[in-house]
Amino acid sequence: MQRMGMVIGLEPDKVVDYKALHAAVWPEILSLISACNITNYSIFLKEPENLLFGYWEYVGDDFEADMAKMAADPANQEWWAVCMPCQKPLVNRKEGEWWAMMPEVFHLD
Repeated sequence: MQRMGMVIGLEPDKVVDYKALHAAVWPEILSLISACNITNYSIFLKEPENLLFGYWEYVGDDFEADMAKMAADPANQEWWAVCMPCQKPLVNRKEGEWWAMMPEVFHLD
């Protein structure tokens, strides 16, 4: 199992919309997340800075393949089309990232 954290900005005028979307995530998206070996997925919002922090645990053995499966799913492409305009990627994220991935520096079970 691999714990993964990521961060992205949230457009100030989209906070209410983003919260509403995530209060009622489409069932097919929830199923896809599980099918792609992601568990314990949470998103936190820090206001007024409007930073989103995402956390999940990856329990599969081929992260790249699972992420490709997720990206190729038509329902997920629709979900992203709704969510991505709400998000504001960090300017200093790595090339190819939307959410900026964060290395784990501490964990306690």
